[in-house]
Amino acid sequence: MVIYFLAVAVHLLAASAATVTYNWNITWVTANPDGQQDRPVIGINGQWPLPVLNFTKGDRVIAHVHNALGNESTSLHWHGFFQNGTNHMDGPPATTQCEISPGTTFTYDFTVDQTGTYWYHSHTRGQYPDGLRQILTIQDPEDPYTGHYDEERVLTLSDWYYDQMPSLLQGFINVLNPTGAEPVPNAALMNDTQNLTIPVEPGKTYLFRVANVGAFASQYFWIEGHSMKIVEVDGVWTKPAEADMIYVASAQRYSFLVTMKNDTSKNYPIVGSMDTDLFDKIPPTLNFNVTSWLVYDDSAQKPDPSQIDEFQPFDDFTLVPVDGIEQYEAADHTITLDVKMDNLGNGANYAFFNDISYVMPKVPTLYSVLTTGSAATNPVVYGTDTNPFVLQKDEIVDIILNNDDTGKHPFHLHGHNFQVLARPSDDSGHYDPNNHTSFPAVPMRRDTLIVYPSSNFIIRFKANNPGVWLFHCHIEWHMDSGLTATMVEAPLELQKTLSIPKDHLEACDASGTLRAGNAAGNTKNFEDLTGANRMVSPLPEGFTGRGIVALVFSCIAAVLGLASIIWYGLAPITQTPAQS
Repeated sequence: MVIYFLAVAVHLLAASAATVTYNWNITWVTANPDGQQDRPVIGINGQWPLPVLNFTKGDRVIAHVHNALGNESTSLHWHGFFQNGTNHMDGPPATTQCEISPGTTFTYDFTVDQTGTYWYHSHTRGQYPDGLRQILTIQDPEDPYTGHYDEERVLTLSDWYYDQMPSLLQGFINVLNPTGAEPVPNAALMNDTQNLTIPVEPGKTYLFRVANVGAFASQYFWIEGHSMKIVEVDGVWTKPAEADMIYVASAQRYSFLVTMKNDTSKNYPIVGSMDTDLFDKIPPTLNFNVTSWLVYDDSAQKPDPSQIDEFQPFDDFTLVPVDGIEQYEAADHTITLDVKMDNLGNGANYAFFNDISYVMPKVPTLYSVLTTGSAATNPVVYGTDTNPFVLQKDEIVDIILNNDDTGKHPFHLHGHNFQVLARPSDDSGHYDPNNHTSFPAVPMRRDTLIVYPSSNFIIRFKANNPGVWLFHCHIEWHMDSGLTATMVEAPLELQKTLSIPKDHLEACDASGTLRAGNAAGNTKNFEDLTGANRMVSPLPEGFTGRGIVALVFSCIAAVLGLASIIWYGLAPITQTPAQS
């Protein structure tokens, strides 16, 4: 009987799977999501916000992406997707593909083998905050909470900038910004708007799916007068956990059940509040909250949110996966990454893992894997400044991350979710193997995790998905300034199983990107990195970023002063008439 029902379930799932095809034209669109200022945004087929995607487990997804931006390259990353067997569809340029140049078309083709809440976004430098991002969901009749709710609602949280990212990045990574102060957002959005109303019916239970698709700000999130029952994080179903408030960092997703009241006389605020601890300064005009409403009665008042004394979000570390997967065995391979922010020789501030600020290689790392033969197991092949780590197939891997920065960082691992073994509070310093609390027997799993200021975390995963997978901070400012490492997983297995489609290779030719050899494009001596892209040279001994700025301004002042003297000296001499 059990076998019969299993066969029926498999049959139903196969019957419900489909091939979903998109023909997307990536274009500029004008938008004004908070009603304050028009600006160009990146849309699909002339529309923005982008379409919310809904898949069923087993669907084949084919997305033909044409770049009609004219002035920017682009790409798409399917955030949180494992891409088992289709690593070349993951999306990051210089990692698993070449960029999609203006006027060219690139096809993503893969099968969905997960369920839960995800999102898709550009992985091209600084681009998704300009609009190319949206939530997506994956359904499965076998999901553990199917039948526990009446309807679904999807919500995105995001920060919003009035200026476009290229100009903001130019000002951010700059000698005139030696402290690396990130641009503060101009607004917070929910579903790419403000003052959103969500009609609900009394007594019904809704599954809310929430994703933070912002560039920078984490957000505290709560629904006044209602409790949330968390049931999923980052595509991992969890045992129900009651929460009044959650903390959603950039790239994180939550699903929770909310049962409506039977009383329809009132409407209730839904609040997203940006974590201003992340901001160097808070402009006096900034409203860091965004408010929507659960609407029981459209004719009733939509009240302002109540004032709260302090933020007390639910601790995601305590979540327990429904599948009960226990802590993996002790690590075969441990990677220690020390995070810092510091200045380099141009006086600008950058982000570092182990004193290396990531720089894209000349050959996409996946293409180096496929064209270097047995040398693909040597991390030197992938360049020093890509922060490469080669993993053997099926080994257990620990990443110990020590945060030497005074800010919070959400770190995302492509191609996997990971077990969270430890994440102590602020100011805990580096991980000490001889002094820590016991690891949970059934650890929480997700794909994006916050590390607290001057603290650490330990995550563990199985290297059971051959591919090239990035591990990076999902604050866009930090990723673009170098806070990235590259996991090269089972490279020899990839050589046996993966081939690159013709249109992907044509994308390299169109963008002038090399597609064979080591990180420098050397196809003869794979250990010779002559000509490889490198990070900016370090500051001279004894210099600081502030010192460079002072020197620059002193030089400018001296040049202007000298120019004034020369101009004055060359001016014609005139005689003042004698006074009578």
